[in-house]
Amino acid sequence: MVPVRAIRGGADWREGARDVRRAFITGTAGFIGFHLAELLLQEGWAVAGFDGMTDYYDVSLKRRRHEILGQHAGFSATEARLEDMESLQRAVEAFAPDIIVHLAGQAGVRYSLENPRSYIDANVVGTFNVMECARAAGVAHLLLASTSSVYGANTEMPYAETQKADTQLTIYAATKKANEAMGHAWAHIHGLPTTAFRFFTVYGPWGRPDMALFKFTRGILEGTPIDIYNNGEMWRDFTYVTDLVRGIRALIDAVPGGEETQVAGDSLSPAAPFRIVNIGNSDKVRLLDFVDAIEASLGRKAIRNYMPMQTGDVPATWADATLLETLTGQRPRTPFREGVEEFVRWYCDYYGVAR
Repeated sequence: MVPVRAIRGGADWREGARDVRRAFITGTAGFIGFHLAELLLQEGWAVAGFDGMTDYYDVSLKRRRHEILGQHAGFSATEARLEDMESLQRAVEAFAPDIIVHLAGQAGVRYSLENPRSYIDANVVGTFNVMECARAAGVAHLLLASTSSVYGANTEMPYAETQKADTQLTIYAATKKANEAMGHAWAHIHGLPTTAFRFFTVYGPWGRPDMALFKFTRGILEGTPIDIYNNGEMWRDFTYVTDLVRGIRALIDAVPGGEETQVAGDSLSPAAPFRIVNIGNSDKVRLLDFVDAIEASLGRKAIRNYMPMQTGDVPATWADATLLETLTGQRPRTPFREGVEEFVRWYCDYYGVAR
């Protein structure tokens, strides 16, 4: 059990409590949650974070993210697991949020092959706890993180939200599809407006060490081989994190409801105030071109270790982001080479490494 630990910002976070919008975000010490919390805080929101600080990867990186957020007067946080319903419920009740954005959970496609139970505990039980707290708090909008991995064995691309997605290939993907189904049921039963967004290969500064860009950059700098699966014949819709969180921010105000909220090509359910939205760059990039971009930014060549396809992996992902643009007027557009350069700049600065 992770001990519950409270963090407060630079001033009393209760001051002017009802004069600003209030977001409860799970996973604020994580990659995406950190960036979203920072964006909202810069806009003047009050943000309450909730994070388990699990040791899936370097906890010091997570703590540094929270330290940065803690410099904002409007930030507070609780450190506890999603499975700890009592701590979660207490944190939500004390903060009385207008919205909840649920980003926390057990991440990683490959790790789900090694430790599948952790995905059931965090992603299924934990998400149910968040949904129940959202219902009890009467929030105006619940937003849930899903993944492009739910498209599984689908071959029709670009992936659209209205496609059937019933062929998940990993427990990670299956738990995220379960979250979508649970969210729909909760929206129907309780009339709780809910949006599930499917992320496509998010990357950028403050990224996770288990992700390809981080591992490739570290390997090239250290002169160690990097594993390139399917002999590099893979394509991903790389989505820069700043674009992603701007998309989430815009979706906060695109609250699903009845027919009056429906737009062309919508995934809005006919049975509930529930919608699924892709957030992706809509640009299928070859993995080898991505590696080339990292080499160019570092000014060094990688030692490439070509590997066969891993179990649970798919050869390509590619988002149709039309619905996001129709709903919000936004879509991710950062070119991958520009995003890679920004990550490499951050990595070298954070770890004190010379290029």
